[in-house]
Amino acid sequence: MFTGIVREIGKLQSIKPVGDTKIRISCRRAVESIEIGASIACSGVCLTVVALGSSESGTWFDVDASAETRAKTTLGDWVEGGDVNLEPALRLGDELGGHIVSGHVDGVAEITAIASEGGSHRVTFRAPEGLGRFVAPKGSVTLDGVSLTVNEVEDRDGATFFGINVIPHTWDVTTLGHSAVGGRVNFEIDVLARYVQRLAEAS
Repeated sequence: MFTGIVREIGKLQSIKPVGDTKIRISCRRAVESIEIGASIACSGVCLTVVALGSSESGTWFDVDASAETRAKTTLGDWVEGGDVNLEPALRLGDELGGHIVSGHVDGVAEITAIASEGGSHRVTFRAPEGLGRFVAPKGSVTLDGVSLTVNEVEDRDGATFFGINVIPHTWDVTTLGHSAVGGRVNFEIDVLARYVQRLAEAS
């Protein structure tokens, strides 16, 4: 489990289609603070550390991604030299600063508009098909691993659009600061919305 509070931006060192896709990511964390088998959210995708080490450029760790993961996330868009948001798994006693995030991406959302509002940015997204019903004003969503609050929701032309206000700090310390219209982000609905929907169906 995660909180959607990104700890740092990692760098994609290599992406190799060896069986599953093997990805090497560099980061600032001390190598001693990472364990083989640990879960790390990489731009919202929960991936398992299968190897790690350090070099002159810092710490690195390897993860494997299946074809299913590539199909359901933006992982297929990743390129060597690109950036990814990183968050280690939540530990007992850690502060829950965002909301409960599973790291199981539900789909890919598209950026449709970006506008400056004071020092912040208002970003509008098109929700993945079939998932718009899980997005509500003042509710939580996870976008590329970042816990964010929905400002407004609009259903039109057979799709759901929602707006997020990204404060300057979040814009600066996550990959959202690289956002552009037409960009794709990993989208995870609030876990509470899953259960509400299931209860509604059961009733």
